[in-house]
Amino acid sequence: MKSILGFFIFVALMVGFLLLFPGKKYPPIPADEFHKTGQDIASCMECHGTGKKYAMKKTHPPKFECFKCHEWPKKG
Repeated sequence: MKSILGFFIFVALMVGFLLLFPGKKYPPIPADEFHKTGQDIASCMECHGTGKKYAMKKTHPPKFECFKCHEWPKKG
């Protein structure tokens, strides 16, 4: 009985931890004139591709699915 109670306490603590520390926050896509026009990966890579003026940092994960992490600003 004690082991079941301990298990439920452990699960509750883990759920609480995950809710309090949800993970990394990624910067949103800026709400400016440059970013209003493009809504696909190709338009992102025009400025953020390798060798471009605003290229992604070397530490950026090698995923070219921008909208998987970065979100459009909330309207309102």
